[in-house]
Amino acid sequence: MTSSEMDVSSSLEQATRHRQRAERNARRAALGSFVGAVVDWYDFLLYGIVAALVFQSAFFPKISPAMGTLAALATFGVGFLFRPLGGIVFGHYGDRLGRKRMLVLTVGLMGVSTALIGLLPPFAVIGWWAPALLVTLRAIQGFAVGGEWGGATLMAVESAPTRRKAFYSSGVQVGYGVGLVLATGLVSLLSRSMSNAAFLSWGWRLPFLFSILLVLVGLWVRSSMEESQEFLDRVAKPAGRKLRLPVIEALRRHPRAFLLIIGLRLAELFTMYIVTAFALSYSTSHLGLPRSLFLNIGLLIGAVSCVTIPCFAWLADRFGQRRIYIMGAVIGMACAVPFFVALEARATVWIVLWAVLLGNVAHDMVVSVQQPMFTSLFGTAYRYSGAGVGYQLASVVGGGFTPFIAAALVDFNGGSWHPVAAYLALGCLLSVVVASCMRARPADATV
Repeated sequence: MTSSEMDVSSSLEQATRHRQRAERNARRAALGSFVGAVVDWYDFLLYGIVAALVFQSAFFPKISPAMGTLAALATFGVGFLFRPLGGIVFGHYGDRLGRKRMLVLTVGLMGVSTALIGLLPPFAVIGWWAPALLVTLRAIQGFAVGGEWGGATLMAVESAPTRRKAFYSSGVQVGYGVGLVLATGLVSLLSRSMSNAAFLSWGWRLPFLFSILLVLVGLWVRSSMEESQEFLDRVAKPAGRKLRLPVIEALRRHPRAFLLIIGLRLAELFTMYIVTAFALSYSTSHLGLPRSLFLNIGLLIGAVSCVTIPCFAWLADRFGQRRIYIMGAVIGMACAVPFFVALEARATVWIVLWAVLLGNVAHDMVVSVQQPMFTSLFGTAYRYSGAGVGYQLASVVGGGFTPFIAAALVDFNGGSWHPVAAYLALGCLLSVVVASCMRARPADATV
């Protein structure tokens, strides 16, 4: 073999090893993002489910049942208020120190705060300290999950093959579905296996304590991940000046991107939280439907999303991200009124059908493309801060107080569901308009 042939052979071997390592890192990043997302979303969503069922009596017994329900749902929204702060803090250090370190911290912080909620004494034991501590722990949950999405998304997107970024990063959103299944499934199982008095007294605490096991798994998986190669190449290795405040740089260079993310997330947030959080409270308190109905619907939606989200992401990689997104938002808008008509009629089969269309078609089509769409709006050096903070700001505007706003609309309109249906449809319509007006060309992804 000649010298030139040996050089060619060596180059081919190096290229093969490089490709294999990149593929291995892409799979590990996707797995780590998925597992961590399961842990964080299990903890975060569990709070919303239990708040709608238990927290009024456990932590707000001194006020009327209607106001107690509103107060419990308001504490659900507190977590969303602290999500942008988590996005800023974890995004700042994630852009400077790397994605992996922050992802390990978010999982640990979320697990500790969730376990402490499960140990929190009720109002009857420590008085007003109980709701005060509950709100504090919920704020810590929000702070932790505020840094989760940006880091998990970037690890998956930056490590994924160029033409499969939606599919590889879809695990971040599948983690939401698995977390919803685990949270809803455990609450439903405990609710069925014990008396109502036992569940309200101590049974609701068990799912919060179960979080300790999930956190240990999440920490183990994320500790084995490698740092994003794109971050290492474009940010960590270059010897140039580091950005002091990456979030400020993101705001300065791409202010429009933050508004785009807020508008794009309305369809996702309205469809999911109205179906899984508000409808659970509304159907039991106003319609007399059994608590198990929407617990089972939440279980179904979470399970189906494990299939629908990757499928929609695959279609988005093939046919275009905006096209899939707009279709999902239009479907959400079209299903708003039929869902509430079915609720009012107490028609179980139709309730399930429209809930699945909202939660597994409209919602899942939208979220399947968010990771590459949002991260492409910012440069690598400030992408964790930009995409993460934008995502969490949208959670405050369109997500955290959606169950509270929906419950208030019903209360202020004598129990009528019509304003809530209009609220849901309008949010989806705004998302359609924003997506339709977006430029196809993403922001420059250079440092």
